[in-house]
Amino acid sequence: MTVMPLKFRSTTARELIFCDDAGGYFRSDEEFLERYINGVLTPTDQTFLRTNGHAFSNAGDLAYNAFTYRWAKRLHAPADLNYAILVPTLRCNLACSYCQVSRVNENARGHDWDDETLKSVLAWLDSLKTDTIKIEFQGGEPLLRLDLLKAVRTYARDRFKKAEFVVCTNLQEVTDEAWEFLASEDTSISTSLDPTIELHERHRTCSGKSTSQFLENLRHAIGAFPDRVSALPTFDIDALPAPRDVIETYSAFGFRSIYLRPVNHQGFARKRFRTQDISFVWNDYVRRFVMALIEYNARADVPLEEFYFSHCLRRVLRGGHDGHVDLRNPNIVGRSYLVIDHDGAFYPTDEARMVTRLGQIDLRMGDIKSGLDRSIVDVLNAEATNLFDPDCVHCPYQAFCGVDLIDDLSRYGRIDLPRHRTDFCQRHTAIFDLVFELIYSDDPNVRASIALWSGLNSVDPELAKVHR
Repeated sequence: MTVMPLKFRSTTARELIFCDDAGGYFRSDEEFLERYINGVLTPTDQTFLRTNGHAFSNAGDLAYNAFTYRWAKRLHAPADLNYAILVPTLRCNLACSYCQVSRVNENARGHDWDDETLKSVLAWLDSLKTDTIKIEFQGGEPLLRLDLLKAVRTYARDRFKKAEFVVCTNLQEVTDEAWEFLASEDTSISTSLDPTIELHERHRTCSGKSTSQFLENLRHAIGAFPDRVSALPTFDIDALPAPRDVIETYSAFGFRSIYLRPVNHQGFARKRFRTQDISFVWNDYVRRFVMALIEYNARADVPLEEFYFSHCLRRVLRGGHDGHVDLRNPNIVGRSYLVIDHDGAFYPTDEARMVTRLGQIDLRMGDIKSGLDRSIVDVLNAEATNLFDPDCVHCPYQAFCGVDLIDDLSRYGRIDLPRHRTDFCQRHTAIFDLVFELIYSDDPNVRASIALWSGLNSVDPELAKVHR
């Protein structure tokens, strides 16, 4: 019998989590670890490992084929480009303190697509091989150039069999014409709602009148398009609100998902806020927040999730959960989606656009008029996997995790820092530690939320295997 390589991590004084390369996992103890290391597995050990897909008899048996299938399902294969982030303007009618990009004032000139750029964007869309497209409008405030949004949407609806649109808007000032545009069933709204109303006013609207206007528009959007509005908060690591206050803010608007995001290090906001060496504080906050959600869900009529924790939980439980672009393996950039900036420049990600604007490293990929140039990002993509990283190969969470080379470049100016020293690794190790702690919890409230966040009716005992 051949046993798959098992990687392990302590969870308590004597308990450990064991994982194989395909993401199969179980909990055991130090006695099993000793037997495994010394090659003296008992018949009971062998039966357990073979039954649960951690061992096989020969390279042609069903257990081996199942293992290779599960391993392959953990890998992300980029599809044809079918997702575009378009930035028709950098102009904005707010000046948020933790704005990620170099926004300009609402009346500034020279920061919008001109007619030639629009024509080139439409021609580029026409050149795509895909029959389906998702287009996300960012800015600045994209509703300031509603004419450009209309032109793109009209063209995309005719060109593709299926087209979806997302407008990332601050919802501060919305004209009747803009509301009419947003009313279409194929168009969703993504806005910013900070952890509490007080924090939103402090960092974004800066006045009671503007705050009231935003809240009125947000309530109108949710009432008119209840299933097509999402909101994202931004957290100052040095002024973290009580988790319950955030939960109550979001639940009051009927949201069922909260995405915890500290101020982005890649953008200009890092000049005003602490974004480096925050893992310890942030990981503690995420843990307290998830536990507060579990307590809230035990009594709530409408339960909530923390989006990123739920995403990581689902990645543990099954392969192929690659919808979120920030956590893939390999994390190939500049292939399945692209960003087109206000000046027509191509970028592999929105974060790459921020890093370039800061002058840290130029990650442009050509422009809409001269064409794509992938020479720089292809160098990055050669390292865009954790499969061969000397630290990751020993980590039990390797199969669930990924890489973020843009973040590494932004924080450290290099992509070869020992993995355990990076913010990405420290943050995800803490998340996966918490995932396994909760999967193996006997608390009925924990199990109820885990089932909810996993998309299950209940937590099957098979999801929490234990071997002695």
